Amino acid sequence: MNKTEDEINKPNSDIVISAKDLTKCFGSFTAVDHITFEVKKGEIFGFLGANGAGKTTAIRMLCGLSKPSAGEAWVAGYNVETNPEQVKSRIGYMSQSFSLYEVLTVSQNIELFATIYGMTPQAIKEGMKEIFQALDMEKEKNTVVKSMPIGWKQKVAFAAATIHNPEIVFLDEPTGGVDPVTRRKFWEQIYRVSSEGMTVFVTTHYLDEAEYCNRVSIMVDGKIAALDTPEGLKKDYDCQTMDEVFRKIALTAKRTD
Repeated sequence: MNKTEDEINKPNSDIVISAKDLTKCFGSFTAVDHITFEVKKGEIFGFLGANGAGKTTAIRMLCGLSKPSAGEAWVAGYNVETNPEQVKSRIGYMSQSFSLYEVLTVSQNIELFATIYGMTPQAIKEGMKEIFQALDMEKEKNTVVKSMPIGWKQKVAFAAATIHNPEIVFLDEPTGGVDPVTRRKFWEQIYRVSSEGMTVFVTTHYLDEAEYCNRVSIMVDGKIAALDTPEGLKKDYDCQTMDEVFRKIALTAKRTD
């Protein structure tokens, strides 16, 4: 049986995200400039950078939503350019805006996303029961999302992004505008899914959250300026906190927006 191109070229099975010289240009502007990195299975990978650094553009390529201008990337064993639909079926995504339908109940929102992800009715029923128990949401399942506080909405959005048990979940500034206590509780959810083998790829503007990641990448002007464990970065840049590290690296930016 002949192997497909993806089967021949896909990276090591322990590596669930692999980017090599990944680039995205918009006319003469290079938003993402030849970035190369790998993310391991079950890792919590922080993807940091100031506004305009290229984070969201890079994530869109990794999710199969935007075609690279050059280079290549593999997510969950599939090339993001040649097999974007295979990539999309194996990932979850949660944005800062939560992407919930506020006029629907918790159950209706989660069931809708599960259906979009292609789950069967039986799998949805079992998955919802499991996730409601894990997130202590059983009493809230018939509550209309609009009436819920932001911390609960965040729980629902996370449930919707992970109901199908994806190999990787992309969290794009998921804790923006959330109080410190709620942010800490949200990170407990991240730890839980990571301990179960799910890979978490997270962007955040809260530099204290970078301390919770296994490794952290910092983008400047479309390029990866630094990548290491939080402790390794603090040592290399002679800093006490990740906030200090970020400020030192961000000062090298030449882009004005």
